[in-house]
Amino acid sequence: MSKQMVLLRVGVDAGCGGIQGPLFSDGTFDFVCIPDNGGSARETYGTILGRDDRPHAEYFSKSKQKKMANQSVHIDPEWTTFTYGDPTLPKKSLRVLKPGDWLVFYCGLQLWDAINGFDKQHRPALYLAGYLVVETAGLAKDMDDQLVQSTFANNFHVRHDNVFKNEKDRLVLVKGGIGSRLFKKAHQISTVGKDKTGTDLKVLSSEMQEVFGNFGGCNSIQRSPPRWVAPDFVERAKAYLLNLE
Repeated sequence: MSKQMVLLRVGVDAGCGGIQGPLFSDGTFDFVCIPDNGGSARETYGTILGRDDRPHAEYFSKSKQKKMANQSVHIDPEWTTFTYGDPTLPKKSLRVLKPGDWLVFYCGLQLWDAINGFDKQHRPALYLAGYLVVETAGLAKDMDDQLVQSTFANNFHVRHDNVFKNEKDRLVLVKGGIGSRLFKKAHQISTVGKDKTGTDLKVLSSEMQEVFGNFGGCNSIQRSPPRWVAPDFVERAKAYLLNLE
């Protein structure tokens, strides 16, 4: 039986955090997580370091850098032990992922440099960031408590007791195993399309539709639920991803 693959948007964006992630001129990027508005995390944008040991707070506008330096961060997905968690209804379908399936993450990025900040002439786009080769997945309430606390100990939703207690009954957890990785370079997958009103909308590019398919004609990836790759495209998509830096 063919393994499953699903694409999911993650990371900071204009609607959640107020910026895109930074894309550098050499094609590398920093993955910037969304804010932790509940204030549970110890990590802040001022303590998380990216390229050249630059605090992530420096990617925000100068007027917001001081505030954001103290803003706690919702680190998820986390790329140390390769876990992802989410308690929201649109992500509930991820509970059906099986060992060997692939959860592929993409994020919004915009060209950035240390002198000028974000390049306003460079429109933000969506880029592949990395993926999990699934080791285990499911609803936290259906998993053995010891398994959850050991396997997902580094995940935001588990390591903060107050968060886990409030979310356990609806929390989906995914653990990546061998082969999971964060890319060194970003790989663009979007182009600009139009919605029904003629407003610009980020959609999967024609080139990437040759890799991932068109999700049954629903190729908007700007703000979308998980996009499941059709079985006929899974092996092709895996081969493509394995060849990326």
